[in-house]
Amino acid sequence: MSMVYDEYGRPFIILKEQQAKNRVKGIEATKSNILAARSISNILRTSLGPKGMDKLLVSPDGDVTITNDGATILSQMEINQQVARLMVELSSSQDDEIGDGTTGVVVMAGALLEQAEILLNKGIHPVRIARGFETASQVAIDHLAKIAEKVEFSQDNLQPLLTTAKTTLSSKILQPHKEKMANIAVQAVLDVADLERHDVNFDMIRMEGKTGGSLEDTRLVNGLVLDKEFSHPQMPTVVKDAKLCILTCPLEPPKPKTKHKLQIDSAEAYEELYNQEQTYFRDMIQKIKDSGANLVICQWGFDDEANHLLLQQELPAVRWVGGVEIEHIAIATGGRIVARVEELTADKLGTAGKVEQISMGTNNSRQQDRILVLEDCANQKAVTVLVRGGNKMIVEEAKRSLHDAMCVVRNLVKDNRVVYGGGSAEISCSLAIKKYAETVTGVDQYSIRAFADALDDIPLALAENAGLSPIEEVAAIKSRQVKENNPTIGLGLLSLDEAELKMDGSKEDHTMDMKELGVFETLIGKQQQLQLAAQVVKMILKIDDVISQGQYQY
Repeated sequence: MSMVYDEYGRPFIILKEQQAKNRVKGIEATKSNILAARSISNILRTSLGPKGMDKLLVSPDGDVTITNDGATILSQMEINQQVARLMVELSSSQDDEIGDGTTGVVVMAGALLEQAEILLNKGIHPVRIARGFETASQVAIDHLAKIAEKVEFSQDNLQPLLTTAKTTLSSKILQPHKEKMANIAVQAVLDVADLERHDVNFDMIRMEGKTGGSLEDTRLVNGLVLDKEFSHPQMPTVVKDAKLCILTCPLEPPKPKTKHKLQIDSAEAYEELYNQEQTYFRDMIQKIKDSGANLVICQWGFDDEANHLLLQQELPAVRWVGGVEIEHIAIATGGRIVARVEELTADKLGTAGKVEQISMGTNNSRQQDRILVLEDCANQKAVTVLVRGGNKMIVEEAKRSLHDAMCVVRNLVKDNRVVYGGGSAEISCSLAIKKYAETVTGVDQYSIRAFADALDDIPLALAENAGLSPIEEVAAIKSRQVKENNPTIGLGLLSLDEAELKMDGSKEDHTMDMKELGVFETLIGKQQQLQLAAQVVKMILKIDDVISQGQYQY
């Protein structure tokens, strides 16, 4: 950078090529990208499985999040390296599509990149590696479909759905209460599911969190829960056979849209203005009464005068209800959202069997929490999960855990094929890919074998996080799967307590039949994991030139 002056003596700066750029080419670019992406997967590796560790994340505002959910961890991390951001997008893709397995997909991608680096050092071209990985992933996906089992369930037999939900909750904060939470997740999904069409309307499930109480107090409400209270403390706290009018206009006198001032210079003028406002309020409330409504839900605020008149007319009311909540209330109660009181008619009212205001906490607390519960709504396919917990962090993590469990149950409703967990599916795929690699000639054989080695990384991480000897455990699983020709042999981590494990002295490993333990996950979730991981690795391997903005050169 140099300073020069024009003919008038004014200084200006000349930059060499405007701004210096850092450029990395060829194999060095590929290796630097692999290093960046692997550093992200190594962070999540310790959070994998039922014995995985949690991460504590502090936002710039000082908000604390404690979680082991891969998508949440990565979304809250500040990542500047562009290739590392691909791992964040990978995790969010798995979260959007499947809802579970967000940590596993990143760990799998990291393992593939580790194997790719070994092959690069052997002199194999990145395109050949990517092609081999793609072939191997297809072999794995086909093998998963072959070893998958169909689980039949109905309204009378919910055990397969409960087992799947419990498997997902095993690695979450809700693990001690997984029986109850699995029941809540399954019931919530079935309440909004159409089993004939294999369809689940997730929009009809709401999650509300309230601090206080314990996780055991979490319950499923057949209706809606609003974090609101009636606008006046003397209004009744229970409204039976409620007919709701849903308003998006404020119950206040109209304000002039011009900047003119209204000057009152006598008591008569003030009295006239007061009477005019009273007439306006009375007309408005009378129109609500005439429509047959006995409960008012308003998106905006009330004037104190209007609030008092609503109380006198025995019209319970709720104010400052958010736009999303207003829409949910309209869908659940079958009501219409009305923009002007003049347009309100009886056919636009929503109905609910009971609307009740419930108090949370002790009566001695100065600021008692209250919530509104709308039960037995016109549209029965509307449910809310009310999550309780000791503090905000626990409530938020419990909501994320329940969401994952519901996603897995939804996936099983859509496609009822499952594969078994505990690393058994990965080991079985690994053995199948190695067998397939023997039929392939040329350089591709190396990358196909490398994919099989990468699949071993999932059970290795599971064993490592449980404090076991990873290599011994994985070797034992492979040995038993080959000897018994049984693809359901995996790592029995859920039964590591001595009372449950019932191990004899001669057995030195923790291999168990996952079918007997009841540890399984949906086939589409596992297939999506392998597919997404292989695709993102292929994308990273095909980058051979990185041009990034550097610092000014003086």
